[in-house]
Amino acid sequence: MTTWTALTTIPGEKPAYALGEAMEELAIAPHALAVLEIEDGSGLWEVGGYYGEKPDEVQLDILAAMHGAKAFAVSKLEDRDWVAQVRRELTPVEAGRFVVHGAHDRDGVDSQKLSLEIEAAMAFGTGHHGTTRGCLLALDGLIRQGWAPRRVADIGCGTGVLAMGAAKALRVPCVATDIDPVAVRTARANVKHNGLSPWVRTGLSVGFRSPLIREAAPFDLVFANILARPLRGLAKDMFAHIAPGGHAVLSGILNPQATWVESCYLSNGFVRSERIVLGDWTTLVLRKPPLV
Repeated sequence: MTTWTALTTIPGEKPAYALGEAMEELAIAPHALAVLEIEDGSGLWEVGGYYGEKPDEVQLDILAAMHGAKAFAVSKLEDRDWVAQVRRELTPVEAGRFVVHGAHDRDGVDSQKLSLEIEAAMAFGTGHHGTTRGCLLALDGLIRQGWAPRRVADIGCGTGVLAMGAAKALRVPCVATDIDPVAVRTARANVKHNGLSPWVRTGLSVGFRSPLIREAAPFDLVFANILARPLRGLAKDMFAHIAPGGHAVLSGILNPQATWVESCYLSNGFVRSERIVLGDWTTLVLRKPPLV
């Protein structure tokens, strides 16, 4: 299938999401949409639409002008089965006791490992990125220390791999939420495929604002593998939704941003447990002090 893309940049998170919503109201709407912060300190956000037919460039130009964005760059991608290509290129990834793999590698997985089968899909989290692997290593480390959470949340869950890892290792109730409906559908399918539906509930949520999150709180462990700036915005809510003695595992943080994010959480009452650095990315493990 021929795929077209329309990409632009715009200052600020709220204007970026507003532009994305406006794109979905056009006569030729994108079949997928991505809104991402550009992690270079510029404050710019990238808004991208993916289409099965050529979008209306005039409408996009008007939309960009109305929202204060740069003109859209519209491109045609070569015909290729991208998901099939990703499946061929993804190899199993080990993170402590966990191994994340696709169906094509199922037969070669070490039977002593906790296997998480994730297919290439339109959601983040196959285990190959340093942020996802860092979170799984953090979970493995906490378990090795003898820590056993009773309730787990995965905020910005992508494929759901982190909630699945906790559910598979600990057999405790987990919730996995995302702001993206595609990610939620992907996570739900992965949870079912891995036989973890009895332990993992999925749903839409912006941060901690959904009933699913509020009803399940407080949590002993919260994963948030998103981006540095929104992580800082979650610090106060994170502290409120974690039980005393519980942990937050934060990632999606470039190494130079780690102290900036961590200082925000320390000022909101957390204490540092660990930093895990993998390549360009840092995973922070923070603890809410227990009641005295």
